[in-house]
Amino acid sequence: MTDRPLLLLDVDGPLNPYAARLPRLRGYTAHRLRPSNWSSRQAPGSRRLRRGLKVVLNPAHGPRLRALPFELAWATTWMHEANEMIAPVVGLPSDLPVIEWPELFAKNDDGLYWKTRPLLEWAAGRPFAWVDDMITRRDETYVAARHDAPALLLRIHPRRGLREADFLTLTRWAEEHGGAAGRGGAPSSGSAA
Repeated sequence: MTDRPLLLLDVDGPLNPYAARLPRLRGYTAHRLRPSNWSSRQAPGSRRLRRGLKVVLNPAHGPRLRALPFELAWATTWMHEANEMIAPVVGLPSDLPVIEWPELFAKNDDGLYWKTRPLLEWAAGRPFAWVDDMITRRDETYVAARHDAPALLLRIHPRRGLREADFLTLTRWAEEHGGAAGRGGAPSSGSAA
């Protein structure tokens, strides 16, 4: 464990801009992968299962993420498969910590994103930045009320993925809050512009 804040990474949206309208995004390469969570929801023997899930990834993201003043961890439904399938393609280490969700896509009656509670528990009071395409104001409010350390909830648009402005936001935030465990502070939010 280091004094650096955590950077909790989602795959689909931030690293894999799955909603992109352009057939080819500059800097991205397409891959056909078969993560177990996705595969389990496909019809056995179906053409879709045989082809695999199309994932577009940018190999420049790994070096950029590693250069940030954070301790990286996966906060994705890919869980450990992110280390096996995503990390090698984008240039991240294959042994990043992983948040193991107690239940994928759990329903919350209060409208909170299903990842928020387990993610907050996993962060265990440490400062963190969380990049995900599904973060809402409700999640920001929940984190602000229950997390004493600084937190940045950065919503990434799933059409664009991580962009230069997001890397700058993460860098500035980490410089302001690195090693700030226990100082307190409300989460701030941002969005991919």
